[in-house]
Amino acid sequence: MNTEFANQTAVISGGTRGIGRAIALDLLERGARVFALWHANQAAADALDDAGARFGTRLCVQRCDVTSAEDVARFWGEFEQQVPAGVQILVANSGIRKDGVLAMMPLEDWNRVLSTNLTGSFLMAKHAVLNMLPSRYGRIVFLTSPAGQHGFEGQTNYSASKAGQVGLMRSLAREVAKRGITVNCVSPGFVETDMLADLPDKVRQEHQRSVPLQRFARPEEVAFAVRCLASREASYITGTTLEVAGGL
Repeated sequence: MNTEFANQTAVISGGTRGIGRAIALDLLERGARVFALWHANQAAADALDDAGARFGTRLCVQRCDVTSAEDVARFWGEFEQQVPAGVQILVANSGIRKDGVLAMMPLEDWNRVLSTNLTGSFLMAKHAVLNMLPSRYGRIVFLTSPAGQHGFEGQTNYSASKAGQVGLMRSLAREVAKRGITVNCVSPGFVETDMLADLPDKVRQEHQRSVPLQRFARPEEVAFAVRCLASREASYITGTTLEVAGGL
């Protein structure tokens, strides 16, 4: 077993499906203890639990609604009792889409996407920073999207939430730099996950043609980028966005 992250603990929101699952397994393979959080998909949580059984108690799959300040506070309160040494890595990966043109978008869809993608990132980072400060060490990675930079038709809520994550990251990176905590974003392009499952075939083909590498990413390729930023060696990388978008 690779021991690159031995004696380190990672918390991954949205950690049981797609990109989050790939990140969780990648860090586990390298010796980390991982808390993989989920909210709505029990089947995915159970599947990760089964897949990670070989890691024993280093994998903890727990339910947490990142849109709820109370639920997030509860998780971190329990975490601090279980892990006195604290967290070294936070990956804020929870994200949803509720697409629609702005003029016809229900306020509920706007609020739900912003609450999950942006407020959820804020709440998780707030508690992680407080946990990391005493040890003067930490790695925080937000999973954003090229939609935050370029905007995509029918995704005003999603694009706004992802642009907000970048602003959150850049400001937070300045706030905590002197405490040994780095804060960065990974920005995946099109990735073969459930997030793309509802796209019509014609739209999928158009998106694929728009990628210079002419294919969608694998979740493991995004996990590699997260691992790089989460490593101890990445101590001079902060306040930046690493794109994993095939040249988009």
